[in-house]
Amino acid sequence: MSDILPSWSRRRAAVVEEAKAEALAAEQALVEQEQAELCEKTDEEILDALGLPDPDSLVQGDDFKVFLSKAVPAHLRKRALRTLWRSNPVLACVDGLNDYDDDYLTGSFCQDPIKTTYQVGKGMLAHLLEVERQAEAKIAPEVVEEEVAQIEIDAPEALPIEAATEAEPEMVDPDMPTPRRMRFQFEGDAA
Repeated sequence: MSDILPSWSRRRAAVVEEAKAEALAAEQALVEQEQAELCEKTDEEILDALGLPDPDSLVQGDDFKVFLSKAVPAHLRKRALRTLWRSNPVLACVDGLNDYDDDYLTGSFCQDPIKTTYQVGKGMLAHLLEVERQAEAKIAPEVVEEEVAQIEIDAPEALPIEAATEAEPEMVDPDMPTPRRMRFQFEGDAA
């Protein structure tokens, strides 16, 4: 029985919402019909039909609210609002309290546009050009082998770290940590 009451409440709320939506749709259709009839008339005829004064003749202190109803066409509403803004300079005053008025670049170090090598459709062009240059300038394998042999001749033989610490302690940097090796133990192995 507890499930029945919430379902009836939901149904009643849905019926109320449907009624509101139908009333709103009917009102919207009526306004659209009136707007279509008014579109065929001139501005003076529309103002006479609605009983409104000329929006350009209004001054500060006049009632502009009558132009904000849904029955007034949008172009007449805009004319009235333009007259309102011109009639009172306080309404057109920019007080600087708007968030979007700030210049957020004033505290930054570089106010210039950011320069990048990215090109639309090509990506990071400088990186691609560098890769291409390196591919073109590949050194022949014989030259690489000669350079490696020359390095081996010039440098003393590399000793393991343990041997280097015993033979020549001055060659090992004391601040450098010794390399660690991973040790694995499995359950079946005897330790």
